Amino acid sequence: MTRSRPGQIRTAKGARGAGSTTTPFRRQTVVTMTLEALRERILRGDYPEGAPLRQDAIAAEFGVSRIPVREALRQLEAEGLVTINPHQGATVSSLSIDEVRELFELRALIESDLLRRAIPHLTPEDIQRAEEILVKYEEAFRQGDVSAWGELNWEFHSTLLTPADRPLTMGVVESLQNQSDRYIRLQLSLTGGQTRANEEHHAILDAVREGEADRACALLAAHITGAGRSLVDFLRKHRGLDG
Repeated sequence: MTRSRPGQIRTAKGARGAGSTTTPFRRQTVVTMTLEALRERILRGDYPEGAPLRQDAIAAEFGVSRIPVREALRQLEAEGLVTINPHQGATVSSLSIDEVRELFELRALIESDLLRRAIPHLTPEDIQRAEEILVKYEEAFRQGDVSAWGELNWEFHSTLLTPADRPLTMGVVESLQNQSDRYIRLQLSLTGGQTRANEEHHAILDAVREGEADRACALLAAHITGAGRSLVDFLRKHRGLDG
């Protein structure tokens, strides 16, 4: 996913005076930049689960009108990151423990199927790209760059899955990834589970490189379900549900 810095939005708003033929493009740019900025802040935890998302305040902060904010919130609702109540407005979605568990079970099933379909079509360039992502992933861990973890994790997974050529299924996977990303970042930043995640990624890539589809898919499923179990345990303690 390509994400923009919130500060760039003011520049887009200020681009007035062009011909009417450019208006749809200019408006869509502002909507897209607002969407990406809001999504990143939710994933980063700047807006925690349950937090209200007031259109007037967000519009003033980003230097845009309420229209792109409203459209961005609708898109984020479709992605599962925002809940919109007609009487209470928009809030950051909060997943129950059972929903988190289901989310990771779905990811394990769908991503394993995609990987099996993708392996026969993976090229040496795809493998090299995945290796380069893991190098960046390790560097982000060393630097404690929490904001990069989720994005690089998605890049790694999507690099291996995209050659399956199942765009609708990939859209579902990306939506599930967005919903789990903020929780994973929180868990990793507070519990230090980065090393295990990195080792599992390398094991998956080794199996893919060697063309061992059964092993690669089993490792991927175990990687996702294991992360889900760890996250459920973490959230239960974080929310005071244990003891």
